[in-house]
Amino acid sequence: QVQVVESGGGLVQAGGSLRLSCEVSGSIFNINDMGWYRQAPGKQRELVARITSGGSATYGDPVKGRFTISRNNAKKTVYLQMNSLKPSDTAVYYCNAVITVVPYWGQGTQVTVSS
Repeated sequence: QVQVVESGGGLVQAGGSLRLSCEVSGSIFNINDMGWYRQAPGKQRELVARITSGGSATYGDPVKGRFTISRNNAKKTVYLQMNSLKPSDTAVYYCNAVITVVPYWGQGTQVTVSS
């Protein structure tokens, strides 16, 4: 059984930084894309950043230049370094891992940015 577990969320002041981590465990043969999505109250879930197994990254427009995604394939872990945080970044952040062609989601971690 595959498990996707996020960590690193919390409360931070505007302009601050946080680092999210997501570890995938279980009977896994091949993790393709890994990524982060977020959902704020009353809004649809949106892409934050995605990264291929080869390290090619894609970012949502609101976070370009502020967030950096990376992964460690040996540890089956993906990270999201978030800098220059804004109140508009407040949301539940979800990790996503595509194993062969099946997407798996974590439970989410809350990020709150105070002004």
